[in-house]
Amino acid sequence: MERMDQRPLAERHCVPCERGTPPMPGDRAAALLTDLQGWRIEDVDGHEQLVKTYRVPDFARAVELVNRITPVAEAEGHHPDLLVAWGRVRVQLWTHAAGGLTENDFVLAAKIDRLEM
Repeated sequence: MERMDQRPLAERHCVPCERGTPPMPGDRAAALLTDLQGWRIEDVDGHEQLVKTYRVPDFARAVELVNRITPVAEAEGHHPDLLVAWGRVRVQLWTHAAGGLTENDFVLAAKIDRLEM
């Protein structure tokens, strides 16, 4: 049996996925979700996404948050969908190549949560 990585999610790195990579089973996703705060799994357009809305004081700080997320996502080669609005940023993560969630989504979520809000 393959040994699971025991390091905290934020200390791991995203790995490239090729088309056809299977999404992770629901029980594994539910287990990893317990390592994150404020994130939830939503079914969107027939696939699961990891979603969190960050609240900030105003629009300028929402844009600032996106500008802090960008280099983290670039460094990991994994890019979230970001919705910017006055006072909030909605982050949606899923692995397109897998058509659902992979460990990469949870790793990036943990790294985003490490950013100072």
